[in-house]
Amino acid sequence: MQPMPVVPLQTAVVGILGNFSLLCSYIVLHFMGYRLRSTDLILKHQIVANSLVLLSKGVPHTMAVFGWKYIRSDVGCKLLFFLHRVGRGVSISSICLLSVFQVIMISPWNSRWAVLKVTAPKYNVRSIFLCWILQMLVNVIFPIYINSKWSDRNNTSNKDFGYCSTILTDQRSRKTIGAFCAALLLLPDILCLGLTLWAGGSMVLILYRHKQQVQHIRRTDASSMSSPESRATKSILLLGSTFVYFYILSSICQVLLALFDPPSRFLLDITIIIAACFPTVSPFLLISHNSSVQRLYFAWIRNARSSTIMRKV
Repeated sequence: MQPMPVVPLQTAVVGILGNFSLLCSYIVLHFMGYRLRSTDLILKHQIVANSLVLLSKGVPHTMAVFGWKYIRSDVGCKLLFFLHRVGRGVSISSICLLSVFQVIMISPWNSRWAVLKVTAPKYNVRSIFLCWILQMLVNVIFPIYINSKWSDRNNTSNKDFGYCSTILTDQRSRKTIGAFCAALLLLPDILCLGLTLWAGGSMVLILYRHKQQVQHIRRTDASSMSSPESRATKSILLLGSTFVYFYILSSICQVLLALFDPPSRFLLDITIIIAACFPTVSPFLLISHNSSVQRLYFAWIRNARSSTIMRKV
């Protein structure tokens, strides 16, 4: 077996640092008394989910750099695979929840969503924890049929997933279980993807109508949507668009993995890299569109420079 590339490891390190710094920024802003948006709670959970995805992919590649091709423990392999699937599912669900929530909040008061504008923030926490619970229940099937290649390295009939492989050796059983797992996992993904696309289209339409209203009103503050809320909507829209793009690429790779048995090493590496792209890119997109976080970073940089100058003096 060929050694795993270092590129996914570098991607995972950059992504973990980006997600960790953004999460720390939210925590610091909270303790400093800044009034965070209601969507920031969803973003915090998305950051945790992204970190799970990157960590579960980064650990095997870190081991590969030090010369360990396989995870020797079945428990470790099952746990990493399970955490990756749960983190990926929660990340998808968070984007969907974030997009739908933002559509409700920016909808005009005379729309059919006006009733939900008041009640939606109350269900934020429940919705997020429901996403975690549902993803754990859906993906609990993976630890049953996945094991470490160290304990099964002499069996060449099992399907290769990089650092793990399937336990099933019977070709018919593997196809049956594979079809069942695919249907079970694709249903929530397709539902979330559909809702995200609908919410993105709705946000574009609302922003377009808002722009037309502003053009006919001299005082922009008299419009129904404030400038910060408009910027937040554009940020979520960009995040959702980026997610859809990488999700489609990842889905194509997943289909190719299912078609080729065994899949090539190149296809496995490309799938891993694409799967790590969105969790790596998303925190930097959020940082670039969050003025509060940017001001906090600039304050840290100024303090660091001042401390350095004082030490030299």
